[in-house]
Amino acid sequence: MRGAWCALGLGSNLGDRAQMIQRAWDALGALPILTELRRAPLYESAPVDCPDGSPAFVNTVVTGALDGDPEDLLASVLAIEKQLGRTRTGAFHEARVVDIDILLIDGCTLATDSLVVPHPHLEERLFVLQPLANLEPALTLPSGETISAAIQRLQGTQPIQPFTDH
Repeated sequence: MRGAWCALGLGSNLGDRAQMIQRAWDALGALPILTELRRAPLYESAPVDCPDGSPAFVNTVVTGALDGDPEDLLASVLAIEKQLGRTRTGAFHEARVVDIDILLIDGCTLATDSLVVPHPHLEERLFVLQPLANLEPALTLPSGETISAAIQRLQGTQPIQPFTDH
């Protein structure tokens, strides 16, 4: 896919969360298959669907142009996660130093064993929608709902706030 718009969600809830997001941003910027990258502000959010006692997340969204196919992008983001120290134990929604999710790729609907685009939980996650709206305020989501309507629908259900380094 040459020049297809894409959106990636970045999150961290272990260690220096903001620094880990910065390191992921830097690594994404070095990928030849991603260009014209933009990053939303950082948000802090309570964990959603995570084990009890999980630490809060710092999240953001990155958008850009994809000059490759979705599987190439997946391989690249998995390599970045591994390079930055993420280990996968198989536990459901375990704490992690970094998480990079492929949220949307313009014109792409895909469901394989390794990748589903659009991300299946995109429209249920305020910690993804809020930063995405910072970059794409007029976006219409795959369901046909506007991003602003989706955010309004989720307000008060998932604690989220702008991240300030405490």
